Amino acid sequence: FSLDLTNSNSDTVREFKEVVRCLMDEVRKPNLADYFPMHRKIDPLGVMRRRTNHSARILDLFDRIIDQRLQLRKEQGYILNNDLLGTLLTLNEHNNKEMDKNCMEHLFLDLFAAGTDTTSSTLEWAMTELVRNPKTLLKAGEELEQIISRGSYMQESDITQLPYLKAIIKETFRLHPAVPLLLPSKAGVDVEICGFTVPKGAQLLVYAWAIGRDPSLWEDPVLFMPERFLGSDMDVRGCDFELNPFGAGRRICPGLPLGIRMLHLMLGSLIHSFDWKLEDGITPESMNMEDRFGLTVQKAQRLPVIRVEL
Repeated sequence: FSLDLTNSNSDTVREFKEVVRCLMDEVRKPNLADYFPMHRKIDPLGVMRRRTNHSARILDLFDRIIDQRLQLRKEQGYILNNDLLGTLLTLNEHNNKEMDKNCMEHLFLDLFAAGTDTTSSTLEWAMTELVRNPKTLLKAGEELEQIISRGSYMQESDITQLPYLKAIIKETFRLHPAVPLLLPSKAGVDVEICGFTVPKGAQLLVYAWAIGRDPSLWEDPVLFMPERFLGSDMDVRGCDFELNPFGAGRRICPGLPLGIRMLHLMLGSLIHSFDWKLEDGITPESMNMEDRFGLTVQKAQRLPVIRVEL
């Protein structure tokens, strides 16, 4: 999809953004049928009907993109395998039972609908906290300049040499987990936790947002302090439950490796390639930090910054 979804001004990209936004809005809305299963067939609030319609629109968009790429390959002998779609189409040509068109469309639905919103909102929160804390932003820029020369681009191989940048990402995950209640889980057996009995079949929601701000776990929990992670082995890969934005165990988010890489690369590139300043009339103290609570936590208002090329 690297060719088809890179032009932010194209009609396809605009349609994709609109449909994903609508789908996420519907997913975050409470549904009466979730609490009264007898109403599921009726769908009294129309939530499932709208979710189904939005999902169908995304699948139709993916279907058109795949058809366009297939037509190019047929007419021009155009075969490109250095992006995801090209690789999957070639795989389909060799073994259509393993990855047919329907599987591709639903794979893209999972990857893009679940991955774009969470990654973009986390990146926006990270930039918000950095602009709100100029000293932290300056320190991150200095670290990047020590590793990456001016005018060069950040590479994935640089991430291991940037401990402060990694601490910034962890601190952003702590204060602003993309999915505040993680994804619902179900108890497989009766279990007792802290004196409470969780019966088999009960739906469980892990409040990651509250855990990240718990004063019994974190010193000055509401302050953005990446330094708390310097020299610490705490990670976000499901082993440290104090910092658990991706979940844990067998149901951990499958997009974790890609999300971690992309966030470090994007944030590091933004810091290293540009200077950032707040719009006129806005100070770090007056920035709006309200969030729009739902399935994902997004900023209620856009980030009011202006980039200055170096």
